[in-house]
Amino acid sequence: MRIPMIAGNWKMNLTIGAGLELVKSIHYSHRHPGEVDVVVAPPFTAIHSIAEAVKDSYISVAAQNIHWETSGAFTGEISPVFAKDAGAEYVIIGHSERRQYFAETNETVNKKTKAAFAHGLTPIVCVGETLAEREAGRVEEVINTQVTQGLTGLSATNFEKLIIAYEPVWAIGTGKTATGQQAEDVHTFIRELLVKLAGPEIAQKIRILYGGSVNAKNAKELLSFPNIDGALVGGASLKAPDFVEIIKGATA
Repeated sequence: MRIPMIAGNWKMNLTIGAGLELVKSIHYSHRHPGEVDVVVAPPFTAIHSIAEAVKDSYISVAAQNIHWETSGAFTGEISPVFAKDAGAEYVIIGHSERRQYFAETNETVNKKTKAAFAHGLTPIVCVGETLAEREAGRVEEVINTQVTQGLTGLSATNFEKLIIAYEPVWAIGTGKTATGQQAEDVHTFIRELLVKLAGPEIAQKIRILYGGSVNAKNAKELLSFPNIDGALVGGASLKAPDFVEIIKGATA
């Protein structure tokens, strides 16, 4: 039985003070979330403060990115050691915005995923196709390449802890959402790829989240599908009432 996960990616939003108010509001308005893992991913500047504030709550903290090296001449980058030291337990890797704007590749995703595991962070590895790729009938080709190259060389122990997020690029921040069946079809395909990479037993343990304009209205329907194990939430994670409704949708 895979425990659902609801992860909120704050992206480049919220000061430390605003972030603290948000997590307090989430916690105090929904004290008993049931069997669901709840994660927030604040900007790096707020990770330590947020992690301290939520350490006695059900909320965990993720970094939004890391570098694959532990230290060195990489101005402006954040080591996995620093993210862990600041209080992060998870890290988002390969988000489409990192791929689109900051030259993230399947190779760097692979390096960062391995670095995360090496330093005690659980990676949430993102994959997804663009609208042009979907319209060209290349969804499975794109996902196959991203998953296979991004996860190459992982150990069985790594695979057991891995989290994947399917985020169709055309549905991120656009208000467009894949239908539940569209998302389930791709999640099923990803699960089949994981069987090839890690074996059937481990593949059944890996959580696959859906990300792409998830909100309080569509979360329950999306999360009702058997291979959709949670959500990576963008804009709706910045509003406590909306985020709480999504959490409730995961436990319904």
